[in-house]
Amino acid sequence: MKYVNLGATGLRVSRVCLGMMGFGNDSDRPWVIDEDAAEPIVRAAVEGGVNFFDTADTYSNGASEVATGRLVGKYLGREEAVVATKVFMPMTPGENGGGLSRKHILSAIDASLDRLGLDYVDLYQIHRWDPRVPIEETMEALHDVVRAGKARYIGASSMFAWQFAKAQHTAERRDWTRFVSMQNHYNLVYREEEREMIPQCIDQGVGVIPWSPLARGVLAGTRSREGEKRTTRSETDPFTDYLYSQPTDFDVVDRVIEVAGERGVPSAQVGLAWLLHRPGVTAPIVGSTKLGHLEDALAAEQLELSDKEMQQLEEPYVPHPVLGHF
Repeated sequence: MKYVNLGATGLRVSRVCLGMMGFGNDSDRPWVIDEDAAEPIVRAAVEGGVNFFDTADTYSNGASEVATGRLVGKYLGREEAVVATKVFMPMTPGENGGGLSRKHILSAIDASLDRLGLDYVDLYQIHRWDPRVPIEETMEALHDVVRAGKARYIGASSMFAWQFAKAQHTAERRDWTRFVSMQNHYNLVYREEEREMIPQCIDQGVGVIPWSPLARGVLAGTRSREGEKRTTRSETDPFTDYLYSQPTDFDVVDRVIEVAGERGVPSAQVGLAWLLHRPGVTAPIVGSTKLGHLEDALAAEQLELSDKEMQQLEEPYVPHPVLGHF
C-alpha cells in the first residue's frame, strides 16, 4: 500500500480509504452488514495497509459510526488510524436537527464522538452545502470544533466549485480553518468534476477523496443495460437509479469489461485503478460488504494502467447533468 499526504497537509493516508457506510447493526438498509460480518473486512483492510476510514453520522442513523469506532479501534492504535466522519443530514427531530448551523454542528460533533468512542476525529466533513445558513456561521463553527480539539482537519463534500471557493475564501479572510479535502462524486461514469472542482482542488492543494468510485457497483457489473439488477443493493438503492440512468453509461461499462478482459482481472479493479491514476485524486472511498470487494480495491492500488488503456476507458464518456450535490 502506498501512502500520500492528504492535500497540502502533513496527514499521511493510504491510497485506499475504506468506506464504512455499509456497516452497522440493525440498519433498515437490506444491503448493510452487521459488525460481526464487517469485522473480517476491516481486519483485512488493516492487514492490507489501509489506515483511512470514512463514515458519517447519518449512515444507518449512527450505527456506522458505532461500528467504525469499535472495529477500527480493535485493529489500529488511535495515532495509526485516520478516522473521518460527516455532518449535515438530519439526525434529530425538529428544525435544528440537521444542516450546518452553529447549533447543529456543535451538537453533532459531540454526538459523533460519543458514537465513535473517540476524543477527536481526524477529518470532520460537511456532507453537503446548506443554502439556509450563512457560510460565515458554518466556517466559524467548524473552526471552533478544531480549536476545541475535537477535529484535526475539516473537509467538504459534493457542491459546486464556486461554493467551495466561497467557503475557502471566507475562512482565509477571517483566519479560520480551511477545508483540506473534497469528497466528491467522481468515477468513470460520472466525470463532471473534471471541469471545475478537481482543477480548483489541485490548484489550492486540496485532497480529492471521491465517493462512489465504482458508480455504486455499476462499474463492477451489478446492473445490466437491459435493467437487470444483480445484487441486493442494486435492487434496493433508488439513489443509484437517479445517478446512473443514461443509456450511454453502459458504453463506459462495456469498455471497462473490455480492458479488464484483456488484463484478465475483474472490472472493479480496472475502474478503481483508473481513478487512482487521475490527477488530484488522493484516495477513493471504497465500500466493501464482501471480502472480495476489498481484495479488488487492494489489487487496484497496485494495478498500473498504460496511457493507451486510460484513453480506451475514457473515450466513450458522454457529459452528464450535475448529479450528487443534493
